[in-house]
Amino acid sequence: MPSTHVSMDEVLCCFEGLEDPRSEVNRKHPLVSVVVIAIMGVLAQATGPTGIATWAKFNAEWLALQVPLPHGVPGKDVFRRVLCALKPDVFQACFADWIAMLREKAALATGVERPTLAVDGKTLRRSHDAKKGLGALHSVSVWASEYGLTLAQVATDEKSNEITAIPAVLQLVDLTGAIVTIDAIGTQKTIAAQIIDGGGDYVLALKRNHETLHDAALDYMLEQMDNDFADVEVRQHVTQDKGHGRVETRQYIQLKAPATLPGISAWKGLMTIGAVVLTMIRNGKETTETRFFISSLGLGVKQFAKAVRNHWGIENTCHWSLDVTYREDDSRIRDVNARENFAWLNRFTLSLLKQHPGKGSLVMKRRGCGWKPQFMLEVLVGTKV
Repeated sequence: MPSTHVSMDEVLCCFEGLEDPRSEVNRKHPLVSVVVIAIMGVLAQATGPTGIATWAKFNAEWLALQVPLPHGVPGKDVFRRVLCALKPDVFQACFADWIAMLREKAALATGVERPTLAVDGKTLRRSHDAKKGLGALHSVSVWASEYGLTLAQVATDEKSNEITAIPAVLQLVDLTGAIVTIDAIGTQKTIAAQIIDGGGDYVLALKRNHETLHDAALDYMLEQMDNDFADVEVRQHVTQDKGHGRVETRQYIQLKAPATLPGISAWKGLMTIGAVVLTMIRNGKETTETRFFISSLGLGVKQFAKAVRNHWGIENTCHWSLDVTYREDDSRIRDVNARENFAWLNRFTLSLLKQHPGKGSLVMKRRGCGWKPQFMLEVLVGTKV
């Protein structure tokens, strides 16, 4: 079985092919060293070039044993220039082999062969610059929920552009065998076809942006419910969660998509429709919400239910961690390239921390990376050193 961890030499090799964007007179510090130290600095709670440089200065002797530093550790201006000059798509591409190894390792550790790949967008609220006409950075990323890995990211200036960003980010990911989940904005025929052509399956949310399809699915589902599903093959599953002063009951219903569904032939691979009825009791008050989905999955309600629940992993375990642990919303980096590159470093280092088997919280693991270089190396290469 091939090794699924990396060495420091392999980490450095990931970036050897990265073209140096600096002029030759400003190449005092090797580019690979600047990039790898930036990754380490973010692991150790740095939130910008100044923080990375400060951490590097405090750990100069140890860093000299890990990466080439012919002129000592770089200063903050070096990190700033490099992160501003690097093209985000080129920078992210250097991580492809590393992410592939992390994904393989996570699949072996979890035993999950068909991961849920949740696609969703996130806005960095303070990354705008009104004086320069720069809107807040909005990026769409793919989160492998069971693995705790961000597989890819594509940025767009506005949330409305997610429809174009979603196909772009999916092109960066191996979809073979995966179940891709997307909110209603990504419920598009071309996106469904792209997922099927890529070897995956989809579970796509239905809302009023597809009013005809949504209403037809709603009417069909209600019709079958009124008839107690006597004339159709149905799968149902109920879960209940208690905590934080509320009780949540979810009823999952899955039916074969009827041939009468409007435009069904235009949705490549469409096989089933599903509904999730959420009943919440809080402070003695009961509320009910129903959500509808179309899917290329066959009948198998527990798989459908798992995919729907796992989709929220990108909000609950990825975006929440970026906001709370990384304080990403407080970032004031406003250079177009630098803010996107830093957003990617946040997501990638979060993935590294998620892979670490220790029981400590993400906050304590990041502190540990700053406190103990040996622990930093353990998180970075994915094994005890």
